[in-house]
Amino acid sequence: MTQLPQPMQQLMARLGPIWGTDIRGHTQTVMGAYAPLLAAADNSGISVKRDLPYGPHPRQVLDIFQPSSAHHAGVVVFVHGGAFVRGDKRASPEIYDNLMFWFAKQGYVGINVEYRLAPESTFPGGADDVALAMAWLTQNVARHGGNPARLFLIGHSAGGTHVASYVFDPGLAYHGQYTAGVVLISARLRADVSLDNPNADAVRAYFGEDAALYEQRSPVSHAASSRLPVFIVTAEFENPLLDVYGLEMAHQISLARRQAPRYRQMRGHNHMSVVAHFNSGEDALGREILDFFETGC
Repeated sequence: MTQLPQPMQQLMARLGPIWGTDIRGHTQTVMGAYAPLLAAADNSGISVKRDLPYGPHPRQVLDIFQPSSAHHAGVVVFVHGGAFVRGDKRASPEIYDNLMFWFAKQGYVGINVEYRLAPESTFPGGADDVALAMAWLTQNVARHGGNPARLFLIGHSAGGTHVASYVFDPGLAYHGQYTAGVVLISARLRADVSLDNPNADAVRAYFGEDAALYEQRSPVSHAASSRLPVFIVTAEFENPLLDVYGLEMAHQISLARRQAPRYRQMRGHNHMSVVAHFNSGEDALGREILDFFETGC
């Protein structure tokens, strides 16, 4: 985090050890702290098309960030978090546009996906929406400068759950179609309603009240079912147990493939800053994700 201004470094250092004591409050603090840096970023040369429908529901829409030079370019598809019951592809005027602007400045077409929320949409509704958006992109992204054969998925938090279910769950018909690789950032990979989980009620709202189904509905239970390239990212200061589940997923993939997937813990970062820092001047994670896209491992 040495690329950030000193006050930002000090704030992140102060919030880290106490992150779990007020996750929603600290999330707003982090978003507010990054806002001026993100608002000052030069995003010229990138056109943005908002709220293109990929399905019939009002939340089944996506934004496209297209660099002026894009032609048959790789495509980064981002699915935001929000504990299954809340969240928006524009959590603020800067976040999560910041990820799409950063990848667009690297030559990729950026896609920011909105999806239906629980309790209206329960398991596997989030994965269904990811599948629907990916099918739409396969048919339409070339008109926006993208290469439909190079669609890369990034999911954060609950969005990471939906992406992981889409890729790994063999009980879902689409089972990872259309994507060339997946990045799971601070993803909830196990349906967990333990006392340690401050979002247990939200997990119930999405995965259902029957705890006997949670193991089968947890992406980590299906780590062996896909051979797609996977990059798992956690923050040093996570919402309770998300770092544990990230390591568990990496371990299960390692056992299944006899080779470890790429894994990175972002030291100094918390559950929100691990995505909020994109386009702020700090780009170590972004560069590693680009390397993952190019190498496939």
